[in-house]
Amino acid sequence: MTDTATATMASRGLLESDFMIEMVRQMRAIDAYGQYEHLANADLLDPFVLTKEARREIPIIGDPDEIVVERVKAFYNAIAALIESECGLMAVPLVHLSHEGFGRALITVGKLVVLDRTLRDVHRFGFPSLSRMKDEADKYLSVAIELIGEHPKVAGL
Repeated sequence: MTDTATATMASRGLLESDFMIEMVRQMRAIDAYGQYEHLANADLLDPFVLTKEARREIPIIGDPDEIVVERVKAFYNAIAALIESECGLMAVPLVHLSHEGFGRALITVGKLVVLDRTLRDVHRFGFPSLSRMKDEADKYLSVAIELIGEHPKVAGL
């Protein structure tokens, strides 16, 4: 099997993971005008990949545009949706950003804060690869599920 065929099979498996399916769902949900209808799932998620070279081209100081802010919200909404499907309790994401791209992302389940991330330089939001994005989300998901398991009464409020 060639390297390209192996990479294609690996990316197809990655795109079929629960997180990537939810990311596609979230990205399609924010597309109010149907601009993404013609895009394949891999192309829809491609803006989340920000290589080192691409990151270097983005100025260090800058204001995020609405599209980048929506991508950040889609990422945390997808994590909240997976938490909800995993534990059966409503997970509420909150992304609060200043116009300069600084802020915070929270996900609460009941009265329990299961994710609390400080956001900086949101105009440079992205991951080196889709697999790294999935790994990061899986890490957040496992910590959140563990917290819910440790504090079920607070999560149930």
